[in-house]
Amino acid sequence: MQFNIEYDREEDGRWIAEVLELPGVLVYGVSKEEATAKAEALALRVIAERIEHGEAVPVPMNISFTTA
Repeated sequence: MQFNIEYDREEDGRWIAEVLELPGVLVYGVSKEEATAKAEALALRVIAERIEHGEAVPVPMNISFTTA
């Protein structure tokens, strides 16, 4: 499973990072690196919630993140 992170910079200097394959995984950070870390962490939390609730996930699971 590969996730793509898309970035944008707000006028106030904050960075937005969004994981395109997981709707709702959108975070802010003061730097691009912080936004990346927050997006990856939130994406993993969403995947864990899906597993806990019995939603389908690919097996075997190999997760990687790329920047768009």
